[in-house]
Amino acid sequence: MNFLKQIVEAKRFQVAAASKLTPLPKLKKAAQARTDSRNFSGSLTAAGHERVAIIAEIKRASPSKGIICKDADAAVYAAAYENGGAAAISVLTETDFFKGGPQDLKTARSAQSLPVLRKDFIIDEYQVYESAAMGADAILLIVRILDQERLGRYLALASQLGMDTLVEIFDECELEAAAAVGARLIGINNRNLDSFDTDVSRARRMAQQLGKDMVPVAASGVSCREDIEAGLEAGIYSFLVGESLMRAEDPESFLRSLVGIKA
Repeated sequence: MNFLKQIVEAKRFQVAAASKLTPLPKLKKAAQARTDSRNFSGSLTAAGHERVAIIAEIKRASPSKGIICKDADAAVYAAAYENGGAAAISVLTETDFFKGGPQDLKTARSAQSLPVLRKDFIIDEYQVYESAAMGADAILLIVRILDQERLGRYLALASQLGMDTLVEIFDECELEAAAAVGARLIGINNRNLDSFDTDVSRARRMAQQLGKDMVPVAASGVSCREDIEAGLEAGIYSFLVGESLMRAEDPESFLRSLVGIKA
């Protein structure tokens, strides 16, 4: 099954429905009125200079794994992540396949002081304004689902609205597209979004091809300290970790072990 195609098709309907409930002019006004942005890229860089930078994710489900933790309390997880040494928090806001939503992001952000990434499948500028309005400090832009023009435009728009951008790539062609629009934070997905197959070594290989001004972020499949250490050897200091944290009996302690903080 091509999961990504299904998700994007569903997202088009979601965006159309949302724009009827909250017209774009009204959303723009709310997005442009924000004054409380937190420095997402700065948080990763600061943590990376001293220790591993983990973007800890709140993720209720996935298309390939099904329900992971459907009734997760976003506030509880967010607070645990901050106490566990995370550099930032990622929140899945996709509703149909990942069982998240905008309220999860708002709740998680209110529960702690770290910057928050909205992780979703952004295909329309409406969602960029929507992200700012809901309180996101950064957004994910997936190269695979955006043409060059929209990728560059959404990256610039996010910056205008006070948000950072994590640009996700999977292969060399997508890296070229990210470089062409001046992307700096590069999320290298170990997971193929078409099939959801995962190769945890992909980010380590791809990181060697990034430009000097790019910051690699390894995403998907990171589940233990050994994965972190292998990434460090490849020059990767930032990691996005979701499923393994959501499945952990004690997310705070597990996160400390990933970061390398001794009990």
